[in-house]
Amino acid sequence: MDTLALSRLQFAVTAMFHFIFVPLTLGLGWLTAWFETRYAASGDGRYLSMTRFWGKLFLINFALGVVTGITMEFQFGMNWAEYSKYVGDIFGAPLAIEATSAFFLESTFIGVWVFGWERLSRRAHAGAMWIVAFATNMSALWILLANGWMQRPVGYVLRNGRAEMMDFRALLLNPYGWIEFFHTVAAGWVIAGFFVMGVSAWHLLRRNQEELFKLSFGAGAVFALASSLLLAAVGDISAVNTAKNQPAKFAAMESVWETRTAAPYTLLTVPSLSGEGNSVEALKIPYALSLMAFHSPNAEVKGLKDFPTQDRPPVLPVFLSFRAMVGLGLLFILLSGAGSWLAGKDLLQNYPLYLKVMLYAIPLPYIAIQLGWIVTEIGRQPWVVYGLMRTAEGVSKTITPAQVWLSLGGFTVFYAALGITDIWLLAKYARKGMEG
Repeated sequence: MDTLALSRLQFAVTAMFHFIFVPLTLGLGWLTAWFETRYAASGDGRYLSMTRFWGKLFLINFALGVVTGITMEFQFGMNWAEYSKYVGDIFGAPLAIEATSAFFLESTFIGVWVFGWERLSRRAHAGAMWIVAFATNMSALWILLANGWMQRPVGYVLRNGRAEMMDFRALLLNPYGWIEFFHTVAAGWVIAGFFVMGVSAWHLLRRNQEELFKLSFGAGAVFALASSLLLAAVGDISAVNTAKNQPAKFAAMESVWETRTAAPYTLLTVPSLSGEGNSVEALKIPYALSLMAFHSPNAEVKGLKDFPTQDRPPVLPVFLSFRAMVGLGLLFILLSGAGSWLAGKDLLQNYPLYLKVMLYAIPLPYIAIQLGWIVTEIGRQPWVVYGLMRTAEGVSKTITPAQVWLSLGGFTVFYAALGITDIWLLAKYARKGMEG
């Protein structure tokens, strides 16, 4: 493997591993804040127990997520120096704001929350967790606005071989970044909801602290259902946005090769492994793809053959990842909807099979969110900045394959150790149950 392929592999490994931790933090903070607010308002000790239990798991996940995020950023200077020079004037601004505002805010108030149990009033202490939850999501906003600029560059001028910012407001209001933000945080909220339901299901199957974990399960189910429905709505907006601004990516997502108006949606599609086209196309729904892409039954959907071969993303991984992600999204609505109904009727323990399903369903939202990033990032190829800079042009010129192999091995060992530590700590404290 050459330097480019190894650098891409290393960034994929580190970014995808980092994003194992981030989404749970995005959602679990809100749930912890909600539980503590119920305690602050009512004085009900059950909600205090729930706050301490889920807050402890939140802190474990947050701490390890911070470490993986810091090491990931090293690669901009190590492996992607040409990219950093090209976009540094633009990319640096949202990352600096994220570090000096959102990350500073969440880190400060996590300290307040951890050490303020005996020093703050109930309401002030609950307020600290609301600030933490807000700041973690705002941290994601600034990073995703930066990524949104890579997907749809706005407010810049090319000067001296670099992209220079001319309009910060354009970057701030870039629709691509905001759609990515809502899509990503909604997915993180789904992960948190399923995490709470899965851990609660484990305890309910063992008849541990049933009242507390029924309450937790119900809250997680409602949160997951609302988030899953929001995710579906934002996903539709995201697909329309992609069809408009990155038509080659959309064509790869649906394995569309020929440009058509009033394009049908093909339920059964098998992309050809050799050559252009699909080996199987069956069960077509008239007009449906045009409706999905542009909300118009007669809209034109561009096919991959309209793009030069060198400008097309890899079709198979994008197509399979997109279909699997959508299928999992529908499953999340069904599972969380069933959980909300059962919890509301106090019937959870009458359906042990469903509780077992929810326990084993904990990894599914994690898989779905990784598939979503595969669609987003591989679907953008061959561009690192869409339409401006190819990925091959962004790699550092002075590093060798041997150096990348060394850093890749180091990162892999380091991240594997962190991953094992995270799973062990979460499992250890999740199994202990709640205090009091």
